[in-house]
Amino acid sequence: MNAAAEMLDRVLADVEADGSRPVVLIDGGSGSGKTTLAGELLAEFQARGFGGAQLVSLDDAYPGWGGLAAASQAVHRDMLRTEHPGYESWDWAADAPGPWRDIDGSAPLIIEGCGSLSRESAPLATTSVWIELDEAHRKPRALSRPGDVGVFEEFWEMWAAQEREHWRRNAPFLLADVVVEVSPDA
Repeated sequence: MNAAAEMLDRVLADVEADGSRPVVLIDGGSGSGKTTLAGELLAEFQARGFGGAQLVSLDDAYPGWGGLAAASQAVHRDMLRTEHPGYESWDWAADAPGPWRDIDGSAPLIIEGCGSLSRESAPLATTSVWIELDEAHRKPRALSRPGDVGVFEEFWEMWAAQEREHWRRNAPFLLADVVVEVSPDA
């Protein structure tokens, strides 16, 4: 069984225990593997008949390179609220706010991104995940992602400082129900 299948087993067991809809938060530093795990988990949801499962990447919600804290607040304030959940997207090409994106408040939801797991959002999730990988191995992975080559490098230090502040304020690695240790060779 793969990691996503095992994680979904845990999520579904938690949902059966309390009757809520599945909500999974996946946090970790840039380049740790959040997006990959979230995609695998979404595919596993769909393979098990949860066709309406949704995936929100905070990359679509950060209001620019200085927006980690704002997107983190949007998770509990906007994305996980009970009435009319959603978020204001960010148009990276225009460097300006994009359209509001609705979230189906009754369908399974995965939110992945740096800042998704906070003291405010953790109690609203079925399962929360921290992905651990040291910066020396994360940085080259993050800087070589398609679409980010040559762009992210200019903002790495600024972004890394925001990550450290999020970790200091929220300790997401302590809030997480599941900690995934990523092998540097993965």
